[in-house]
Amino acid sequence: MPAKQIRRVRVAHSADLSNGRRLIVDIGESTIGLFRFKDEVYAYANTCPHQGGPVCQGLLTPRVKEDVQPDRTVTGMLYDVDRLHIVCPWHGAEFDVTTGRHATTDKLRLQPYTVTEEEGEIYVDLR
Repeated sequence: MPAKQIRRVRVAHSADLSNGRRLIVDIGESTIGLFRFKDEVYAYANTCPHQGGPVCQGLLTPRVKEDVQPDRTVTGMLYDVDRLHIVCPWHGAEFDVTTGRHATTDKLRLQPYTVTEEEGEIYVDLR
């Protein structure tokens, strides 16, 4: 059986996706979330691997981590602005935007798309 051919599709103008933001685009029957973080663009299927929710439409937030002191006491929570997470609106499953990995388990990860940016345009490769 022959492999499906890759089709490169222009999905947005670069200026439409500012840093720390997202765009949701429909391409045929696929809905894809585009994210820009630290001047890189990432693309994922808008389907949560947990239970199929519209993950790319969830809350964008810096990673939250506990502030653990040298004596191992916890003094509260901190925002890690060097890591951007997306939180699925259905059940709160949380994923790193730069890797697509779930915040606590490697068993769940977002379905990535190859994304490129050239001459002010953003392209996604579809199969």
